[in-house]
Amino acid sequence: MALEDAKDQVDQAFTRQSLRGLTHENTFGGATSFLRRRYTKDLRGVDIAVTGVPFDQAVTNRPGTRLGPRAIREASTLQSPDAPYGWPYDPLSELAIVDYGDLAFDYANILAFPAALKAHIAGILAGDVASVVLGGDHYITFPILQAYAEKYGPMSLLQFDAHTDTWADDDMDRVDHGTMFYKAVKMGLIDPARSVQVGIRTSNEDTLGVNIIDAREVHEKGPVATALKIKQILGDHPTYLTFDIDGLDPAYAPGTGTPVWGGLTSAQASIILRDIAGINIKGGDVVEVSPPFDTTGATAIAGAHVAVEILCLLGWGMRT
Repeated sequence: MALEDAKDQVDQAFTRQSLRGLTHENTFGGATSFLRRRYTKDLRGVDIAVTGVPFDQAVTNRPGTRLGPRAIREASTLQSPDAPYGWPYDPLSELAIVDYGDLAFDYANILAFPAALKAHIAGILAGDVASVVLGGDHYITFPILQAYAEKYGPMSLLQFDAHTDTWADDDMDRVDHGTMFYKAVKMGLIDPARSVQVGIRTSNEDTLGVNIIDAREVHEKGPVATALKIKQILGDHPTYLTFDIDGLDPAYAPGTGTPVWGGLTSAQASIILRDIAGINIKGGDVVEVSPPFDTTGATAIAGAHVAVEILCLLGWGMRT
């Protein structure tokens, strides 16, 4: 790159004028906004806001996902500066995408956290902007769903996970990353008959009516058939996509709090995510990336890829 060209490629997280367009910057320097998008709290003219929620006080085993949003943003700079592979359009050129920064909250006042996160997401949705959230532990999806359900009504939940997270818990004020979808069903935030959990490989006898595509079914029937089944279950219902990184096998994503063997491969996940294009997705998140348990950075790289696929799915719906 010539020196005169390089001067125009400095920290576009702060200096870019247009919210659209590709960015060619050194991966090893500059501000690590997600995909080098502009950092801003101004949502005028924005289609999608990427935001981080560095919260991990709801974990049952190993903490560390508070560092997930930062690691995923850094890993996103390794993505190809061209259009995402396998998609027939370039969301970065066609859509106005910004990095909305992280939710600020008092880490010592856990009981105040759910309302703070719900308000944070509701503020994004109020501007008719979709959110893509970088977690954080999986509890964060619960307040996010509350905000989405207020706007769209009961959602279809598309969940990639090793665990159902529907263990019984009738204390609606408990902050726990293993029971929040039990509460979401009981509170009417999601429609279980039009929801599906993919990659499950832990036992929970009461599915609450949610459709299960466990990891073995994915392995036996393949990702193409899995994607078709997902689309048949979801139909055209407004959908929220949540991707717990432990849905992937620990061989592909070791940096997570509750790893379980026998999970999806990254190739299977990528095919499924691309083949479900056309679902009525309204928002999504990637959670449970815990950098302290992965010195290679592979888990954050997987998380960044998932977040890009969610952007592509949202953009596909916006352009059709």
